Amino acid sequence: MEIIEIKKRYIVAWCNIGNYGKPRPAFVVQSNLYKNHPCITVCPLTTDLIDAPTFRLLLTPTELNGLNLESHIMVDKISAIRSDKIQKKLVNYHLNN
Repeated sequence: MEIIEIKKRYIVAWCNIGNYGKPRPAFVVQSNLYKNHPCITVCPLTTDLIDAPTFRLLLTPTELNGLNLESHIMVDKISAIRSDKIQKKLVNYHLNN
């Protein structure tokens, strides 16, 4: 399996086993100091937008971030996922873009 370098602020595609078993994007929030840890801390992204500005940060599609639709970073769904579940790096995203 190819090793994918993952850093803080990357948007990655990962596959979650269970209720939401489809590949989905997630925003990496883990410090780069722990890049060799077997788990990565992420906030999943969703295109199901709700009015919850305290817990959901809006990402607008741009050429730079590669998103197709407006999405929310689901801060309320922060999770640690296994590094081997990350399928690919989508983009290095800076919140001030």
